[in-house]
Amino acid sequence: MTAEPKDRLHRLVDALPAGELLAAERYLEFLSGHGHPFVRALLDAPETAEPLSERDRAALDEGRNALDAGDTVSDEVLREELGI
Repeated sequence: MTAEPKDRLHRLVDALPAGELLAAERYLEFLSGHGHPFVRALLDAPETAEPLSERDRAALDEGRNALDAGDTVSDEVLREELGI
């Protein structure tokens, strides 16, 4: 990457509203992680054809229902609850 695109990125980051900084940080971490061999292996791993168990399906349904009902917490609250 040449200095010019990095300079533009720095200016864009400096201009971001405070509420968007976490999203930008996550996205940049995501982009930079693609070069990591472990992340690359996970992304390239084939999907399994293993069927879901009833317990798996029930857990997925529970999560979808909670999401639909708006029963969620922010990353910030979750970090506080986990102490990280």
